[in-house]
Amino acid sequence: MTLGIVAALHEEIADLLAEMAPGAHVEHVGMRDYHVGTLHGHDCVIVLARVGKVAAAATTAALIHRFDVGEIVFTGVAGGLAHGLSVGDVVVADTLVQHDMDASPIFPRFEIPLLGRHAFDTETPLRDALAQAAREWLATDMADEVPASLRAQWHMHAPRVHVGQIASGDRFVSSAAEVTRLRDALPRTLAVEMEGAAVAQVCHEYGVPFAVMRTLSDAADDDAHVDFPRFLREVASHYSHGILRRFLLSRHA
Repeated sequence: MTLGIVAALHEEIADLLAEMAPGAHVEHVGMRDYHVGTLHGHDCVIVLARVGKVAAAATTAALIHRFDVGEIVFTGVAGGLAHGLSVGDVVVADTLVQHDMDASPIFPRFEIPLLGRHAFDTETPLRDALAQAAREWLATDMADEVPASLRAQWHMHAPRVHVGQIASGDRFVSSAAEVTRLRDALPRTLAVEMEGAAVAQVCHEYGVPFAVMRTLSDAADDDAHVDFPRFLREVASHYSHGILRRFLLSRHA
């Protein structure tokens, strides 16, 4: 079975692409490069979707139709929404919702018109394997791959893995007021980003198992934009590479 690995930003998959490069080939479809090859014993297609729900949905549809992937994992960064989360924590989605979907009063707020649902469930075995890989990487590998000096700068004292709802929308949530509104509207939500729920809807409609993993870069508040590129480059890139490496190796064992 071929696994599709998707991210919105290049840094989130750069190390995976470098690792898969020997023997891989690239197919250009819809202004995107799909890297087709083998990674840790698995047939994989790795692709940069770019930012936003439309970009993520188009990429997911191409993975399913053109490359016949049997399952999809989306990896990247997110802003923490729930109280008690910290920079460097990992959130693995159990459900995903589009926080900017509002076709009321015709349909209830957040409900996807004509599908009769507002949240999409991830595939349990895929989700559990990804969460376990994240726990193992944080406990075993992170100290070697993310230097102590960087962890101190980002106040990453004891990163944890959380499983729960992630909300997606075509807006970079970057103010305390927005965070409060989202917490009130979606009290189960742990993190907020811009792609996962679009992937979830397409996978649901085509019956393709999927999972979404996010590294928390901030609290999605007034300081959300501070040093985001640096965090992506120096921290989140190691998370995506290391956790997915463990994920693939565990499934190959």
